[in-house]
Amino acid sequence: MKQVSNASLTKTIVIGLLLQLVPINSTTAQTKAEKIDQLMNTYSQYEQFNGSVLVAEHGKIIYEKGFGMANMEWNLPNEVNTKFRLGSITKQFTAVLTLKLVEQGKIKLDVPITTYLPDYPKSNGDKITIHQLLTHTAGISNYTSFPNFTKDLSRNPSTPEAFVKTFADLPLDFTPGEKFSYSNSGYFLLGYIIEKVSGKSYEDYLQENILTPLKMINSGYDHSDIILKNRASGYDKKGRNYSNTSYIDMGIPYAAGSLYSTVDDLYLWDQALYTNQLLSPKSMDLLFTGYMPARNESYGYGWFIGEVSNGTNDKLKVTSHGGGINGFNTIISRIPADKNLVVILNNTGGTVLNEMTTSIQNILYDKPYDLPKKSLAASLLEDISDDGLVIGLEKFKENKKANNYALSEDEMNNIGYQFLQSEKVEEAVAVFKLNAEAFPKSGNAYDSLGEAYLKNGNKKLAIFNYKKSVELDPTNENGKKVLAEITK
Repeated sequence: MKQVSNASLTKTIVIGLLLQLVPINSTTAQTKAEKIDQLMNTYSQYEQFNGSVLVAEHGKIIYEKGFGMANMEWNLPNEVNTKFRLGSITKQFTAVLTLKLVEQGKIKLDVPITTYLPDYPKSNGDKITIHQLLTHTAGISNYTSFPNFTKDLSRNPSTPEAFVKTFADLPLDFTPGEKFSYSNSGYFLLGYIIEKVSGKSYEDYLQENILTPLKMINSGYDHSDIILKNRASGYDKKGRNYSNTSYIDMGIPYAAGSLYSTVDDLYLWDQALYTNQLLSPKSMDLLFTGYMPARNESYGYGWFIGEVSNGTNDKLKVTSHGGGINGFNTIISRIPADKNLVVILNNTGGTVLNEMTTSIQNILYDKPYDLPKKSLAASLLEDISDDGLVIGLEKFKENKKANNYALSEDEMNNIGYQFLQSEKVEEAVAVFKLNAEAFPKSGNAYDSLGEAYLKNGNKKLAIFNYKKSVELDPTNENGKKVLAEITK
């Protein structure tokens, strides 16, 4: 028998021990793409996401996938080439087109809008500049907040010239330049000005100056009557049930929200923004400069400007924007320092895209993140609808104690409005009250509760909650307006 040396014996023992500790067939640590896939699969399994997602790190796509159905009637799945309505992501395209005209000397940022729209009421138009339209600081009332918007305005075809008249003569909400107040009206006006100055339709000018040069062949201005290959249908989610979303004439969102695209095309858009293919370096700086505090961030031209941690003490600039339009909600979030990108497009109404984006960005920076939990709000909606308000509230309290449920302020707000729009005012009050109790520092939660109390005829509690809302969120101009009206 051959004798084994002590050194060889020791080596054999060490290798044996290592093999016991790390089995040959053991799996390696999850990659970032695998973690993102697990995250999004869980959201999909809990029916909190139905759409397409793309993630790029250092400018390279590391993950893209479709989830759920693009069309539920025909069981057609969402893919990476599925076309979604973008809603307010449209605004960043409108901002680039505006700056394009600035570079050509056809528009100045600091002159009154009546310079380009001589028929616009001078009492308002002489006070408002292009810069203020771009930054939501013009004080123009937001037409999508009008009481008759959903039932009347949103469904009726209109030309830009005719639709501008629905808000042009209204008193300004505040002195232009004084504060930030998100307004689709301002970006609608920008589209109209682009048409007047360029001599072309907004759609044609967009196609010629952005979509064609960037080869964004799966993007465009949406028209309901045109047959569009791979277009997702829009749905509204109520509890665990879905319905076809309500109709909106796409001439109404216009330059504030009428584009469609895919996750791949928005990646092309993102990459172009790192170059000077569309605009000069100076104009690009204007696009991504934060001009006015906006919520917890600031607002540039068509972009929210914020910060995100890279896992150390450093803070990185993040430029992002969400979108919401009948049956769809969307988000694009960019971290320019690392060329990181998250695009999520969803076709089942509102869902927690900000939460998903934050988790994905945490994965990219090797930071802790939480897998999603079941929705307390969705369960509450279903329980109230099936068993009535009393039993629904009892089940809510029980579910709230469970570790596998989570409460989202936005989701609670959405289901409260579903009840309110269905004339189930008592149910709406109960939901908004729970939301305000859970998020006592949210001005929006109290604003919604005030609205429900007002509709329920309880003026005293409506005033109390609107005051609380304005106190917590001084930028809540609509709340101030309602408060002024009901305290006369």
